[in-house]
Amino acid sequence: MSDPRPVLVVTSLYDPTADAVIRELHDRGVPVVRLDSGDFPASLSVEAEITQHGVQGRLLTPTRTADLATVRSLYYRRPTGFAFPHLAEQDARFAVTQARYGLGGVLASLPGCRYVNHPHRIGDAEFKPSGLVAAVGSGFDVPATLITASADAARAFVKRHHSVIYKPLSNPAYQADGVSSVVRIAEVAAEDIDDSVGGTAHLFQERVLKTADVRVTVIGRRVFCVRINSDLLDWRTDYGRLKYTPVELPPRIRTSLFRYLDHFGLVFGAFDFCVGGDGRWWFLECNPSGQWYWLEPETGLPMLEAMADLLERTT
Repeated sequence: MSDPRPVLVVTSLYDPTADAVIRELHDRGVPVVRLDSGDFPASLSVEAEITQHGVQGRLLTPTRTADLATVRSLYYRRPTGFAFPHLAEQDARFAVTQARYGLGGVLASLPGCRYVNHPHRIGDAEFKPSGLVAAVGSGFDVPATLITASADAARAFVKRHHSVIYKPLSNPAYQADGVSSVVRIAEVAAEDIDDSVGGTAHLFQERVLKTADVRVTVIGRRVFCVRINSDLLDWRTDYGRLKYTPVELPPRIRTSLFRYLDHFGLVFGAFDFCVGGDGRWWFLECNPSGQWYWLEPETGLPMLEAMADLLERTT
């Protein structure tokens, strides 16, 4: 007899990775309820009671209903934000806050649910300074890093380390000449830094002269390691110039991966490393909601199977 407990997939309408995972779960006979929390309350509703037995009630989309007490797992991907454009600014701000702490609080409190990942743990892990400190504590090698709003401190850091790159601490999309864009990683010299640095926090990091990048994707207890060869400072700026090769993971790195994930309470992580000329692996970041599915057709690694196993709870 099939297990009637559903998997919740929380993401936006356009999400090819979620599409692939849902198809795999459907092929296995696993019920799925897909929703975008940004649709609340227009086309998504919740009826949740807090009782001595925890959260009970139901979640309703235009085509599906989920019993909150029987959700087996929740795959938290990339939902859109709450929006109330029909309200005045102050009222909309209040409504967004209530939706976040109301619906968001319910989704984060499902009894017996496996979270991939829990939205609160995602939030914790998305702070780059926290991630770098956790990486050091987990045993990774981390390039020297400065976070500052002081132009003098930034210039001194660049002079001390000679080759330094700038990275945004977070990268929300913005419009440049009507085109969606993001702030890119770039190498900086001391003379590039002016008093505009004082406007907000910035992250500067010693540049590692690398021979390759490595993306390590951890799905549950399974680890998929791919070497990425390119001549780019940031390989994500041009996927057409990349070459992928599955490689073995050094045992020391594997141990540190799970220390890091356990620190934040994560069961999934997309880790980025660069490899120096001496073969040393340098931790750059871990994205708790990172992309991964594009690597499967490039490498043949069974990542979709691993994610479906994790959500189905066969592992």
